[in-house]
Amino acid sequence: MLFLYLDESGDLGFDFVNKKPSKFFTITILAVEGLDANRHLIHAVKKTLARKLNPRKRRKRIVLELKGTATTLEVKKYFLRQLNTAQISLYSLSLNKPRVFDTLRRNKERMYNYLARQILDRISMETAQTRVSLIVDRSKARPEIADFNAYIVRNLQGRLDPRVPLDIKHVKSEEYPGIQAADLFSWGIFQRHERRRNEWRDCYSSLIKLDEQFL
Repeated sequence: MLFLYLDESGDLGFDFVNKKPSKFFTITILAVEGLDANRHLIHAVKKTLARKLNPRKRRKRIVLELKGTATTLEVKKYFLRQLNTAQISLYSLSLNKPRVFDTLRRNKERMYNYLARQILDRISMETAQTRVSLIVDRSKARPEIADFNAYIVRNLQGRLDPRVPLDIKHVKSEEYPGIQAADLFSWGIFQRHERRRNEWRDCYSSLIKLDEQFL
């Protein structure tokens, strides 16, 4: 079974005159091969939360999830040490927003869907013999979710064995440890493009199969 956790960093705002949007928008997919590797990933997230962010003796408030923006580098490194990285890989595209044409700026959902598909096109699906599960951090309304799902299914069906089901779920990150892990990794890649900061990304660079700018 192949698990694909999709998360993003930055924003899709384009008003660089009156506001301060990010210069880049990064979409990252954390690919996990097999049930055992996925269970190990989930355990690593829960263990990090329990031991580093919610220890019994120093507990003031319960932290429900790991977030790239709020988690210290020390805790991120601890999380990485808990992982069995043999069956884990990362694929990411960072949209260079100032270069986006005006027509595309007005259709943000189309741009998001296109970036996601471009990443999925670079992930090998041949190893998935039982099921492919695409889990997306929920940030869309129902109509946009339906459009995204239909678009992705159309583009993946030709690459998958008809006997291999494809599931797409849009979920709350606090309920899915895999999405939290994807958020940590995506934030590190985003920081490289947005601020040229590599401290966290360098820690897991060996897991990265794709890290490119788009446009």
